[in-house]
Amino acid sequence: MKARIKWVEDVCMLGEADSGHSVIMGGIPVAGGHNAGIRPMEMVLMGLGGCTTLDIINILKKQRQQVTDCVVEITAERREEVPKVFTKIHVHFIVTGHQIKENYVKQAVKLSAEKYCSVSLMLEKTVEISHDFEIIEVK
Repeated sequence: MKARIKWVEDVCMLGEADSGHSVIMGGIPVAGGHNAGIRPMEMVLMGLGGCTTLDIINILKKQRQQVTDCVVEITAERREEVPKVFTKIHVHFIVTGHQIKENYVKQAVKLSAEKYCSVSLMLEKTVEISHDFEIIEVK
């Protein structure tokens, strides 16, 4: 896996992934800069959310759960001093569907956090990560 980051101007960068996809990233605007794109630390949280969402959906589908939607809301705390690393991350899953069994969602969250989500497993070495979920029933 490879990635390439190209400085564009000010605090704006273009990130290009091995897969051929690109994203605009930006830092905190400084004198003369502008709010050009997503912050790198926000990208880390989004990577965590994307990785664990795919796990949850795949696990629940294998369990024949009727999932119609899955939203993951992530909140994080960072140190005040440099380096401003994450100190706590909380991952909240909102799983929507028909007759979804709570114990299956609980098991899916646990499996993602402890076995499948590469991003989560990497981050947990230095950050306290917690999880919870809610299920929204639809007909």
